[in-house]
Formats: sequence, C-alpha cells, structure tokens
Amino acid sequence: MSLFDNLKLTAELIKANLSEGIEDGYDHSTTSAGRKGLRSGRVSELTAMADLKPGGADNLRKIMEIANGNLKGATKVGTLHDLRIVLFDDDKKILFCTAYDGDWDAYINDFATKIPQLMDIIFGNIEGWPGIKDPTIKDFILSKQITATGWYVGVPHLTVNDIRRNDKIITGLNKAIDDANKIEK
Repeated sequence: MSLFDNLKLTAELIKANLSEGIEDGYDHSTTSAGRKGLRSGRVSELTAMADLKPGGADNLRKIMEIANGNLKGATKVGTLHDLRIVLFDDDKKILFCTAYDGDWDAYINDFATKIPQLMDIIFGNIEGWPGIKDPTIKDFILSKQITATGWYVGVPHLTVNDIRRNDKIITGLNKAIDDANKIEK
C-alpha cells in the first residue's frame, strides 16, 4: 500500500469512527491471548479451521441433532462465553470459533480436564485429531488456529462468572420489585 493510500485509509477510518462510533467507556483494544488469538479486556478468542475426515460433516450434524444443538456440557468449562461450529467447503472443512476468559493454555487445559469426552466426540471428526488428552494436543490446535484479523467484545471487562452473577442480581431485583408491586395492589 502506498503512503498516499495508507493516509487516505487512515483518514476514512478516523471519519467513520467519529461519525459512527460512540464512546461507551470501555477499552476495546486487543492484545495477545497467549500463544495465539486476541484478547480484549478479559475475553479472548480462538478461531481454528481444519479438514474433516470422510463422513465427519455427517457425524457432526448427527451429533448436533442428537444434542438438539445444546452442548450444555461446555458449561463445565466455566470460562466459555460462546462457541460456533461451521461446516464449509462442501463439508470438507470445519471452522471452530470461541470466546473465553483468560489465557489460551488454561482454556485448553479446561477442555482436556472438564469435558474430554465431548471434545473427542466432536473433534474426533477432524483429520489428525490426536485426542484431547494427548500430550501433542496443544501443538495440534495451534497448527489449526488462526488469529483473528479483527475482533470486538461489547463488554470486555466482564467474565462469564461476572455475567452470571449480574444476571442473578438483576433476576433477584426484578422478583423483589414484582413481589412489592403485588403487595401494593
């Protein structure tokens, strides 16, 4: 990119941010999540792409059908905000994207210790998957992981535990308000 093109793009981005952006009081900048991936505040991202074994896409669809799309076992990880599994390239590849709290190594360790069966059932459909408890698993994941080019977290300072605690507080307050309104009537 030429210097002129770089300056033009910079000016366009500044203009867009000034006219469309809002100041919400949060720092949305990104840093490293550890070995790979980005972190914004306390939330990190992991994006990976891999080749599927023959029949792997059909197996994954069946798994999601049996589970009714509910991978509630992932709740045991405790730091997991969300995850997405996308099949693409005529069902030859998988895209796995997730957001989580903290560092990369701790997150992978949680998968291996808290939901190893679920991990192997799902990712056993990937070419070369060594198994979540295999000593080479982190190297395998790193070989498939791609750091996001851009990433945004709406409220980067809240962990999953913070969100759950805040939800309980709001639920309790709403119940107290509803109960008080019933008494007044």
